[in-house]
Amino acid sequence: MRECFPGIASTHPALPRRCERGAGSVLALVVVAVTVALTAAAIGVTGAWGARQKAAVAADATALAAADAAVGRMGGEPCGRAEAVAHANGAAVAGCVVSGVVVTVEVVVPYLGWKAAAGARAGPPGSR
Repeated sequence: MRECFPGIASTHPALPRRCERGAGSVLALVVVAVTVALTAAAIGVTGAWGARQKAAVAADATALAAADAAVGRMGGEPCGRAEAVAHANGAAVAGCVVSGVVVTVEVVVPYLGWKAAAGARAGPPGSR
């Protein structure tokens, strides 16, 4: 057995009988594991935020296209038009309500088993 303090008798109770070896490796592994866990959590949160933004953009575009169909600027049924535009934006329509020329839609974007949702309403200026 190697002495930690050469030349000093290790019979004193305050001095260790042998050197501690490998404690730095364990500490380094813990630091790496915590860093990896925090990075994975940050990536997950950032991805969820991105999915929410994608849902908001898709909802806006979907509502505008559906409102154009509701007032006759584009052909087709408003909610059918909403489905097509949402699909083109990587989303799915969860709800579509046409009230005169005003269209309210809700879309969802899947992300890691969850759904990011957003809603939008569109119609001609001055309509309520």
